[in-house]
Amino acid sequence: MKLNFSEEVSGALHFDRPVVALESTVIAHGLPFPQNIDTAYKLERIVRDNGAVPATIGVFDGQITVGLNDEQIELLATSAELRKLSIRDLPVAIASKGNGATTVASTAFIAKLAGINVFATGGIGGVHRGSEWDVSADLPVLAETPVLVVCSGAKVVLDLPATREWLETHGVPVLGWNCDEMPAFYSLTSGLAVDGRVESEREVAEVIKARESLGMRQAVLLTVPVPEHLAIAEKEMSDALERALTAAADGGVSGKEVTPFLLSRINEITAGRSLEANIALLENNARIAAAVACQLDR
Repeated sequence: MKLNFSEEVSGALHFDRPVVALESTVIAHGLPFPQNIDTAYKLERIVRDNGAVPATIGVFDGQITVGLNDEQIELLATSAELRKLSIRDLPVAIASKGNGATTVASTAFIAKLAGINVFATGGIGGVHRGSEWDVSADLPVLAETPVLVVCSGAKVVLDLPATREWLETHGVPVLGWNCDEMPAFYSLTSGLAVDGRVESEREVAEVIKARESLGMRQAVLLTVPVPEHLAIAEKEMSDALERALTAAADGGVSGKEVTPFLLSRINEITAGRSLEANIALLENNARIAAAVACQLDR
C-alpha cells in the first residue's frame, strides 16, 4: 500500500530523525471547534519544540496521508461528513476514495506501516461497560502492533478494570510515567496497577529495546497522568459519568455514538473542566512522546 508522506515527515524518516505519530479522530470527532483546530496545531508545535517531527495521520481521497497540510487539518476540524476510520474501515475508505480521520487502532497500524515507532494520543479504547464482548478495535491492534503508545490510560467512559485485564491477558506491557497506577484519563488514579514505573525517557527506551530483543509483537503503553492541577477527582468524575450514562439511556444513544455523547455530556456537567483536562493531557502526552522518540533515536 502506497502512503502519502509530507515532505517534512518523508525527510525525517529518510534521515532517521525522530518522528511522533498523531491521530486525527481527536480533531474531527473528539474536540469541539475551534478547540480542535487550535489543539491540532498546538500538538504539532509541541512535538517540534521537543526535537521530533509530528506526523498527523488521516485519509484524503482514498489516500493514507502521513503528515497533514493546513488545508487537510482545517477539513478535519470543520467537516461534519468526515468518517471516523478504525482499522476495519480503512479498506472501504480507500476503495471508495473517501475522507476520514484515523482512530487509535488505525493510526497505530499506519504508523508501523510507515516506520514510525512512537504514537501520542489522549486515551485508548477498551472494553465497554455492560458487555465483556464489546471491545474496541484499539485493543487487538495494540496486541499485535509493536509501537510505543503514549496515552493517559483508557477513556473514562469504559470499563477500566476489564480493559486493564484485557491488556494483561494479551501481553501488552503498561508502564506508568512517574506513577504506580494506570491513570483514568481525567483523573490521576484508577486503582489499577501498572506493570512498571518509569521516571525518564531513558527508562522507557530500555523497555522498548528489551521488547525488540525478545521479538515481541505487542505495543507498549506508556500511561501518563493528566497534569495534576487540572485533574478531576475520581468521585466527581464517577458521579458525572453516572449522570451522563443515564442521559444516554434515556435518549436511546447506542453503538459508536455512545462514547462521544458521554464525553460531551461529561463536559457539560463539569462546566468545561473535562475539556480543559483533555486538551492538557493531549499536550503533555505529545511532549513526552517527542522526548522518548528523541531518546530512541540516540
